[in-house]
Amino acid sequence: MNAEFLTFAARLGHVASRLEEDPPFNEMALELFALQFKFNPAYRKICETRRLTPDAVERWTQIPFVPTSAFKELELSCIPPEERTAVFHSSGTTEQKPSRHFHCAESLKVYEESLWTWFHVNIIDSKDFELVVLTPPPQLAPNSSLIHMFETVRQAFDAPESVFVGKMNPDRTWVLDFDRTIASLNVKKRKLILGTAFSFVHLLDYLSEKDMRFALDTSRLMETGGYKNRSRSMSKKQLHFLLNYLLGVPREDIICEYGMSELSSQAYATNPEGNFRFPPWARVQIISPETGMEVTDGETGLIRIFDLANVFSIAAIQTEDLGIRRGSGFELVGRAALAEPRGCSLQTA
Repeated sequence: MNAEFLTFAARLGHVASRLEEDPPFNEMALELFALQFKFNPAYRKICETRRLTPDAVERWTQIPFVPTSAFKELELSCIPPEERTAVFHSSGTTEQKPSRHFHCAESLKVYEESLWTWFHVNIIDSKDFELVVLTPPPQLAPNSSLIHMFETVRQAFDAPESVFVGKMNPDRTWVLDFDRTIASLNVKKRKLILGTAFSFVHLLDYLSEKDMRFALDTSRLMETGGYKNRSRSMSKKQLHFLLNYLLGVPREDIICEYGMSELSSQAYATNPEGNFRFPPWARVQIISPETGMEVTDGETGLIRIFDLANVFSIAAIQTEDLGIRRGSGFELVGRAALAEPRGCSLQTA
């Protein structure tokens, strides 16, 4: 791996470990842009077409973005093919061509340090929990960034009782093993329950059918993603009401996560009415699709993210998700019209 990338990754790790609220973001973003322009051929062509090169860019907001759809067609990676050891795929429906985010040992280290630091700040500050993960285990879905995230958290917790209670259908869709799930929820210990929105809907429907309720009032829960046509859809408010009613998890302990396979950092909304925030080493803009300019506070636009932890691919990502600008954070609305369904819900929050 190129020594310049390793030096940058080490510097970023120092910033992340200290959780600096105001890191030298613009300086680091311009440095990373110059590296990615130099060592990412597909990205360099995009930048040159837009006439935005490191010599012409002075602010991180000017750095050329890449739409998430480009990860389906192009190898947007600074990692030489012979050094790639993993690839994360986007989580849309099975009929879609997935995005590809290539990784090596060094990039996975950055990814894992970034996710654990911000997870620990937003989700939990104690390891006195048993993890119940509503997805298949990593060996069944090696290309899922979400499952890799959950496995990283499990290893950091060092909790041998933790369990993945999902399994894989022949068509590669995720389903729950309800017997294992109920058995895990019945264990008398504080739980941290992690899963996708559609998996929680499957669990809630099962509990309703069986007339079962739990009193997990000392537990916490993190839900992410959307429904992807894999369950019935519901509003965020309705989902959280049922999670509280049937599982007994307090509303203030239900946390939302926003992430995607093309990123290395995640955003969290730490209460049902809260707005999503990325860590200090990432920035978010809400962009008007009509003007291409950043909207004012309270207005809706496309979510654009600049993630310094995306050291080895592309830092500036244009999503197909809609958000409302809320100061330095955002309220998630859903997918833009005509966008393919994937990680976020089609329902409004």
